[in-house]
Amino acid sequence: MALRLRPLTEKEAQTIKKWSQSRTEAARLVERAKLIRLASEGQKVPQIAQALEIDEKTVRKWLKRFGEQGVEGLEDAPRSGAPSQYSVEVKARIIATALTRPREVGQPFSSWTFERLATYLREELGVGMKKTRIFEILQEEGLRWRHEETWFGERVDPDFAEKRGSLSGSATSLPLTVPS
Repeated sequence: MALRLRPLTEKEAQTIKKWSQSRTEAARLVERAKLIRLASEGQKVPQIAQALEIDEKTVRKWLKRFGEQGVEGLEDAPRSGAPSQYSVEVKARIIATALTRPREVGQPFSSWTFERLATYLREELGVGMKKTRIFEILQEEGLRWRHEETWFGERVDPDFAEKRGSLSGSATSLPLTVPS
């Protein structure tokens, strides 16, 4: 039985064209969009499979799924797997801690580093979790880790300049060199 691709809507055609030429979308999605584009151009399943170097069964799967679900069907479906090991409450504690200034929880520093946060969570809150998982939880919440500026910006100690003293004489003059 021949598998036929239904006509694409204008919006679907634009999305398929965009995805099939993308350099930033996931490779799987680009391949699936190319598959639909080739089918919309009239190519048959064996031709598409050969052009994309994939199995004919895979071509049929994605053509069928596209026919049933449209472009959304080309996205990866949610996968089953083990349930999260960490409760919503634990995740909330991690996020709340990351958003709290360290001094407010009795720490001797003014900003979290990733290492400090993980150590505090483990030692003070009893949250034994890999740093990569902590990072994922923060990202899922839309939080982005940033490196603290240490060379520019406001100084931690407002009296730093006074304590430092005068800058004159702190650097020696270097002799000028003459090109040879």
